[in-house]
Amino acid sequence: MARLHFLKSGLQTTIQDLGRQGVQDLGIPINGTMDKASAQLANQLAGNDANSPVLEIALLGPKIQFEDPCQIAITGADLSAEINGNTIPLFRTINIEHGDVLSFGKPLTGCRAYLAINGKWDIQSWLGSCSASATNTAQTTPDSIIVKDQILEIIRGKEQPIIAISESERLSLSIEAPIKVYPGPEFDAFSDIEKQSFFGNSFTIGPDSNRMGYRLKEALSGYTQKKEVISSGVIPGTIQITNSGQPIVLMADAQTTGGYPRIANVSSNDLDRLAQFKPGDKVKFELISFK
Repeated sequence: MARLHFLKSGLQTTIQDLGRQGVQDLGIPINGTMDKASAQLANQLAGNDANSPVLEIALLGPKIQFEDPCQIAITGADLSAEINGNTIPLFRTINIEHGDVLSFGKPLTGCRAYLAINGKWDIQSWLGSCSASATNTAQTTPDSIIVKDQILEIIRGKEQPIIAISESERLSLSIEAPIKVYPGPEFDAFSDIEKQSFFGNSFTIGPDSNRMGYRLKEALSGYTQKKEVISSGVIPGTIQITNSGQPIVLMADAQTTGGYPRIANVSSNDLDRLAQFKPGDKVKFELISFK
């Protein structure tokens, strides 16, 4: 058994897996990791299944004391991870010894790091997932929002060889490249001027953005409010336009229905990359051509 003692919880450290699939018709969000590609690479390096839990660490990381030897891997954002004060590499299997302390410093690139630990996690699940939810985690998965002095226990699996993921195999954390999108169900309800504004301008991720959605600060130029849309299905990556013309990009904890017009949907690969954007970053959208 490997025991982890959280000396500090970090800004927003949660336990996530790939989420709750197949229950959206009941109004239950998918939840799960924001950057699925990075989370799956972390589990690969730690010798776990792709849907095994990971710690999702946002911007300011926790401080963790390991009370037993184990193997870990950290992927995604570079949050200046250190073991006992010494910098450790990302995207590599790492052996941990009894008493080692993992800490994080200044965010260098990206927004969310993923920590995988080899073995079976002893935590509560709900509807096939141990992921923290946006509303009722205390009742359904009480272990999944990390708090100070929490103890996490993991039944250690078979020791893995030390392997690393090359840069060419990693998700790009670039915030310069446009985010690719497909047309949304109400795409044709938007005027040419509104579409030109959506694809021609950059938008700033607002400070009230979170795992439910990224609210973009700027409004579409020349936007006119559309006819009321019957509440319809939405998924992570759906981009809605509010009555004031401001885009909202729905993320992992998004509701399952919405009433705002849906101008576009982010491609799955770029949704992982968008999860690494933080408030204040600029985002630009590019329409995927079907030709």
